[in-house]
Amino acid sequence: MFYFDPVFMLATLLGVAVTAWAQWRVTSKFKQFENVGVRSGMTGAEAAAAVCRAGGATGITIEATRGRLTDHYDPRSKTLRLSESVYSGRSISSIAVAAHEAGHAIQDATGYGPLGFRSAMVPAVNIGGSAWYFVFFIGVILQMTGSLLGPTLMAVGVGLFGLIVFFQLLTLPVEIDASKRAKAVLAGTGIVSSEAERDGVDAVLDAAAMTYVAAAAASLMQLLALILRMMNSRD
Repeated sequence: MFYFDPVFMLATLLGVAVTAWAQWRVTSKFKQFENVGVRSGMTGAEAAAAVCRAGGATGITIEATRGRLTDHYDPRSKTLRLSESVYSGRSISSIAVAAHEAGHAIQDATGYGPLGFRSAMVPAVNIGGSAWYFVFFIGVILQMTGSLLGPTLMAVGVGLFGLIVFFQLLTLPVEIDASKRAKAVLAGTGIVSSEAERDGVDAVLDAAAMTYVAAAAASLMQLLALILRMMNSRD
């Protein structure tokens, strides 16, 4: 049965391990610099607003949202939402995370293509994320009964999961570019004014980027396992 497919289970376990390591790393780096202040004395919200202005992103609403590291930019409403600790924090970690999200606002304002494409994919990815496993598993069951519909459903399931993987791979350059823009503006405006502060920002943002790399790598391993399972079922 698919639930006990050893290759898929191994790929899943490896993916969980890699993702957990990356998440631990970003949490660790955030905590490391959470109590290290910046000379400018800016809060995360103030830094985000300054980065937006410097990057040409106007009309951006900046508001606090509940949770920890729940920071994100919504291009539909032009709203930059910062977790409460980042919004009011005056640490290197707060500045780094806020500036990164402001980097997304700058991407939006300058018409950065990959961001728009990723945003357009969200509805389809949400559907695929909810349906792929069910479709693939039903295909496995039907294939085991000899039904010709089985391989077709398995292929559809793999295709839906492949869409998720493609979305995650597309996310990588978007996130890296946002951090690159944030670092450039922070250094150019003096929001971070020392080498130690710049190194701290780099450490936090590089660790955050690694979570996206890990998630993409984990999903890619699972996708390859699904493809192998589908190919073996045809033998």
